[in-house]
Amino acid sequence: MDLVYHYYIGASPEDVWQVLISDEGVKKTMFGCTIRSTFEVGDDYAYVGPGNDGDETVHVYGKVLAIESNRLLSVTEHAGPSYRENHAELETRITFTLEPMGSCTKLTLVNDRWPADHPSYENTRQSWPMILSNIKTYAETGKTLDFGY
Repeated sequence: MDLVYHYYIGASPEDVWQVLISDEGVKKTMFGCTIRSTFEVGDDYAYVGPGNDGDETVHVYGKVLAIESNRLLSVTEHAGPSYRENHAELETRITFTLEPMGSCTKLTLVNDRWPADHPSYENTRQSWPMILSNIKTYAETGKTLDFGY
């Protein structure tokens, strides 16, 4: 059930890292959300933006598990409260790893530790390629993809 994706991006690990953690990069690649976090191990994070609860909708939240600047970000993940009544029980883990490859960056995303019959699995499986394609495109061109919504 693990979701594993590998993307090769024509940008440095430092540039890709900024897309992952900066408000500007996140807002462009995560459908208008910003990321709220101190990026310290053990601290909270949340992707917040327009949605079911207005402009301050918490779409995804959790705890920072590990962080190494320009290389690794690992977090727990819960769907926001407006998505699932039992959101606190539905925890997965997301790990982004960045590796330099020549003048490119290999971005590996692993979304694992899925509870059996997690109701968001299929939607998440379909969403990650769109999000990762947006990260790749933005890091390479400064633009994002138009998904028609």
